[in-house]
Amino acid sequence: MTIAATSGEPSTTAGGHACTDVPVAAPGDTVGAVLARMRGRRFASVAVVAICEGPELAGLLTIEKLLAAEDAATMAQIMDRDPPTVVGDQDQERAVWAALGHDEPGLAVIDDQRRWMGVIPPQRLLSVLLAEHDEDVARLSGYLKSTAGARSASTESVRRRLWHRLPWLLVGLAGSMLAAGVVDAFQAQLERQVLVAFFIPGIVYLADAVGTQTEALVIRGLSVGVGIRRIVWRESVTGLLIGVLIAAAAYPITLVFWHDAAVSAAVSLSLLAACSVAAAVAMALPWAFSRLRVDPAFGSGPLATVLQDLISIFIYLWVSTAILG
Repeated sequence: MTIAATSGEPSTTAGGHACTDVPVAAPGDTVGAVLARMRGRRFASVAVVAICEGPELAGLLTIEKLLAAEDAATMAQIMDRDPPTVVGDQDQERAVWAALGHDEPGLAVIDDQRRWMGVIPPQRLLSVLLAEHDEDVARLSGYLKSTAGARSASTESVRRRLWHRLPWLLVGLAGSMLAAGVVDAFQAQLERQVLVAFFIPGIVYLADAVGTQTEALVIRGLSVGVGIRRIVWRESVTGLLIGVLIAAAAYPITLVFWHDAAVSAAVSLSLLAACSVAAAVAMALPWAFSRLRVDPAFGSGPLATVLQDLISIFIYLWVSTAILG
């Protein structure tokens, strides 16, 4: 694949993926003339034809529309005059989402003066999307920062594996010690009502699950330029509604199997509070990392898990104590 030599952009930007080895035509060219020029030639991609008026991009035309048009039709008559475009220095991940959002097989890259720099073909869009996915998963796990690291993680040495993972696992160990301290503080309550302890793992798991879903959504939104203000209201309401629905389902189930209305009420109220708080924590941490100019995915996953576990256990035991006495 030929990459635009004039872009001078690093490979993490849209310009770094701009391919110039694609069909190019002028607005006045006919379909027959364009197809005749394309015959016998090899291109890096023919998914779209770039329609340029001088150095400026005038529009894009998919190969399907080109083949379906009459030979006498001009490019100006059948091209998309307002195609999705990205500026060359734009982040590659945002470029991919711009293409996917417009359901286009390719994405035109332009400079600040709308001069055509090339097209990001579909195969390159897919490779960028895969690389960004690998990077997001690795960073969300809290042990790698880069795409290159994400791709080599499965084959790296044991020593490197320990170096990448152990620091955040030690954070988890510290969190587990704090969680043990929280449980110990409510030892008297647990001794009086052993049934209360049975539900700790379930409440912690559900709160973690809600937090993980929210965190993945927030980090993805931040990575493609969606501001936290556009996420926080909807996700806060969603977390609250999830808590309400889970609590409503938990009460009759626990009551049927364990026949203790007070414990069932404590479990339900704790699930409502823990799920709502977990969603808030999962939004706050990536936002805080972003404000500190730290990658919001790096480390927020393990740290959010520790905080959510501590808060969930405290909420459940405090609510249980308040209800059961």
